[in-house]
Amino acid sequence: MAAQALLARASLRSEFDFSNLRIPREAIRSGGPPRDGIPALTRPAAVPAAKATALRNTDRVVGVAIDGAARAYPLRILMWHEIVNDRLGGVPLVVTYCPLCDSAAVFDRRTSTGVREFGVSGLLFNSNVLMYAHGQKPFALWSQMMAQAVSGPQAGERLKIVPFQLTTWQAWRSAHPRTDVLSFNTGYGRNYGINPYVRYFKQPGLMFPVSPTSRRLPAKSLVLGVWVGNKAVAYPLDVLARQSSPITQQIDGHRFTLHYDAASATARVTTTDADVQWVYAFWFAWYAFHSQTEIYSGS
Repeated sequence: MAAQALLARASLRSEFDFSNLRIPREAIRSGGPPRDGIPALTRPAAVPAAKATALRNTDRVVGVAIDGAARAYPLRILMWHEIVNDRLGGVPLVVTYCPLCDSAAVFDRRTSTGVREFGVSGLLFNSNVLMYAHGQKPFALWSQMMAQAVSGPQAGERLKIVPFQLTTWQAWRSAHPRTDVLSFNTGYGRNYGINPYVRYFKQPGLMFPVSPTSRRLPAKSLVLGVWVGNKAVAYPLDVLARQSSPITQQIDGHRFTLHYDAASATARVTTTDADVQWVYAFWFAWYAFHSQTEIYSGS
């Protein structure tokens, strides 16, 4: 069985371009499913908010608003697909979610080689999803938490964050009454009423090793990680909950504002200067990719 697993892993990895790697090859692991075993969604259907009757007020959604258009992407769907290639307000975007890291980020799909479409590689680095770019084979790999290509001809090229929120359906709909919602009719036979990671979320342990690690915060405490260039700050949500909103912050001369919403127990970034990037994640994942991070302790 061990030999078969090694052969399967070697076959999986042979599909990908490992040239110009920006991460240690020995730290890249198989998450279990093969390439596209977790199927990304492309050009998905959306429905008006009034027809999203399956959504509960407390369901978490990734919300994006661009030029008057607003769309919610329920985590109940993203849990099963992890990547959604979409277009909103004329912007080609990719909505990403890694359940192992509880990490959410939205990127502009326009790159130096044109608009890319992304899929789930089945590979992980530091327990975080490695995306792959459709097109020329072997496929180049892109890291969600690093927001950049980590192999192939574009290695080191960064993806631009599209402003977004990780919040509740009730809070998003209240702020954006005309929003639409990613349809549960995805064309895949998934049970979107079940969270397959519920036990993982409730226990402190991880499924895959990460490095480096830190005990400065509980591994699965929620943080909003903000960075500019090589400087990064983690904003623990439980600390933001004790602060008055809004909170104006600055990283390397770049200003942004944080708002904490007590009703939904979520935080969002607003009024940012250029080059401010952010992601929502468990502390262990944020630290593994930003070991020089500062931790916001309150004003």
